[in-house]
Amino acid sequence: MTPPSPLVLVFGGSRGIGAACVDAFAAAGWQVGFTTTGTPSPRAEARAYQVDIRDAAAVAGVFAKAEADFGTAPQAVIANAGINVPAKPVGAFDPEDFRLLMEVNVFGAFNVLAEAARRVRDGGAIVAVTTSLVRHAVPGTGPYAATKGAVECLVRSMSKELAGRGVRVNAVAPGPVETDLFNAGKTEEAKQRSAAMSPLGRIGRPEEIAEVVRFLASDAASWIDGQIVQPNGGLA
Repeated sequence: MTPPSPLVLVFGGSRGIGAACVDAFAAAGWQVGFTTTGTPSPRAEARAYQVDIRDAAAVAGVFAKAEADFGTAPQAVIANAGINVPAKPVGAFDPEDFRLLMEVNVFGAFNVLAEAARRVRDGGAIVAVTTSLVRHAVPGTGPYAATKGAVECLVRSMSKELAGRGVRVNAVAPGPVETDLFNAGKTEEAKQRSAAMSPLGRIGRPEEIAEVVRFLASDAASWIDGQIVQPNGGLA
């Protein structure tokens, strides 16, 4: 009997990099569930769930619903859900904006990663999406990058904690990518400056990041664990 296709849960899968991940996994034959903060829109290749990742109980509920719907625990979990706010120097940054970034990007990501640690299948994979800005300082982006740096710390610890079950935990840290999150509040001049940071002279595409995520979740990446992979066009 042919075993069922593996299940992946993509948290933050309704647009941008997350939506591209949904497409990449579906094209590779995976069963796919994804989350959104809005009203779920039906997709032929995936099942949608509404959740606010700041609510730990709601995150746990998504795992339970997906396992019931698909009849299996997830083989892979992608922690992509997150937000950004307009860039400002630290001295001019609104404390409430930073609090919101922390609540979603750190506490929310913690909720997803913690439940993934409990629910992912043995031998599975967890991939968090962070940013190359953790290592490439850009004025105005410090608070956002700080939240993603916290997620990378969680990833590195989890890779050691879950190794006994054969669960691999990695992060993908893109450079500038053409998404709504990246474009929000940016002028065309600002976008061009971002493109110029890469020796390839362009901004990345969501599907280019999604293929790296899919690879890390697959058996082809069986010897990659606890790593921060940076698909960023050679950003220096």
